[in-house]
Amino acid sequence: MSTVLETPAKAVEPAREPRPWAAVTALARFEARELRLYVSFLGVTLLYVGWIVWRCATGTDDYPALQDVDRATQSMPMLVGLSVMLCVNRAVLRSHRNDTERHFGVLVVEPWRRTVAHALSVVPAALFVAVCVTVQFTWEALKPGAVGHGSPAELAVGPLTVLLFGALGVLLGRLVRSAVAAPVLLVFLLFTQALGGTISGGTGWTDWLSPVVTETGARPYPSDLLGRPAAWHALYLLGLALFVAVLAVLVGGGRTRAVQGVLAGALALTLVGAVAQSGGTPAATVAARERASVTPEKVQTCLEHGTSMYCAFPEWKGRTADWAAVVDRVRGLAGGAAWGERLTVRQRVDARSGLADNPALEPSTVPGRVTVGTAWGGNRVTEFAVAVASVLVAGNEKAGSTVCDARMVTIMWLALGAESDPMTLFRNVRLDDSVTGSAIVLAPTDPLSMTTEQTRIVRELLKMPRYGVTAKVKAHWSQLISPKTSTARVAELLGVPARTGAADTDTDGGLCEG
Repeated sequence: MSTVLETPAKAVEPAREPRPWAAVTALARFEARELRLYVSFLGVTLLYVGWIVWRCATGTDDYPALQDVDRATQSMPMLVGLSVMLCVNRAVLRSHRNDTERHFGVLVVEPWRRTVAHALSVVPAALFVAVCVTVQFTWEALKPGAVGHGSPAELAVGPLTVLLFGALGVLLGRLVRSAVAAPVLLVFLLFTQALGGTISGGTGWTDWLSPVVTETGARPYPSDLLGRPAAWHALYLLGLALFVAVLAVLVGGGRTRAVQGVLAGALALTLVGAVAQSGGTPAATVAARERASVTPEKVQTCLEHGTSMYCAFPEWKGRTADWAAVVDRVRGLAGGAAWGERLTVRQRVDARSGLADNPALEPSTVPGRVTVGTAWGGNRVTEFAVAVASVLVAGNEKAGSTVCDARMVTIMWLALGAESDPMTLFRNVRLDDSVTGSAIVLAPTDPLSMTTEQTRIVRELLKMPRYGVTAKVKAHWSQLISPKTSTARVAELLGVPARTGAADTDTDGGLCEG
């Protein structure tokens, strides 16, 4: 009898199915890490971060308007995006440059999937820019003097620009097997962006095809007067970035129905955003700009501080206390009825010509009305003090802006006499940044003019003890605000020695000539 020994057969495990998308994810992570090591990308990101830190640390604007701050975050990310475009393009061409393209044929990751990985490697850079934009905006928003409202769509422009330029780098690498193509495209993009910003007279539909349209004027405008198609522009950039990336995948061999469907959807998003953003300024915004420019009292809120009224656009309502402090400071140096005169301070803008223009504000002829702008801090405070002083002396802004006689001495003393560093402010409020000779004095509306002798007298007054000069101003108020009083007489009343051999003239320079 024989015994047969049987060895049990080992169970054969089924072969693992290839997981190409896991490989795509791994490759995307690898390329994202490699992107951070490129010298150009590292240098630009350090410059970008340094620029943000410098702006935050220096505090150049303690009274920011957030509807301008969100647009201020858009320009610098363009440099990051251009750097990403160069680096990603170089990464796409790496296998061609090193002659290793043929070795990828044995891998489960087809060329078009590698293209997807390269496109995904741009996302971390866009997220990094998003964090920087958030930090920059939040820093400004937390300042006590901040006003207005930021737009999430405007804040999204920077990260979306990085995505778009990164996708362009991938597409260019699949279309042109040359390392020179990306730098040429970079120069072209910089040239068109700079040329467009130089020759553009407004914001037509072609301007909105550019990634960044800052449209920043010299003064802030209320949020409801902007009329910028920010949401549609963000949709346009998102669709365009997705379209370019999927087109690169299609060129790389990904001709599946899914890829074609996403490409069609991205094209649809791009067209919808492009068409919607090209509609021009909405009629409601045009009407709102007209109303705010011509009849601001219809949209403003008025608050009373002391004996004066302060009227501001809703977003600036909290700043009326700052204006009142300046008015009280100037009025405290005045004499006669001006010491208790009731003023109406009204905030004014002129947005009828668009946001990029900066038309001069016409001085008011209403007695006791003072104009204040939407910008504040720095020289704007001193310019407002000059406007208040000119109204107290001349009666209204129009008359104050045409003063060419010795009353300018009184105006400048009222504006600067109570300041802690009046000489510096005196220099800054003059157009030529000097404290000698004749000069133009800046104000919220039309500028004023000082002669050489008036400048000398004011300079001497600012060196004298404040209380002594204040007492003389109050004692001789009626003569100091009279247009018949000569400059020499004003100097005598205020205790300033006459200049040896000086002619008694009030029209030796500036706007008063002729």
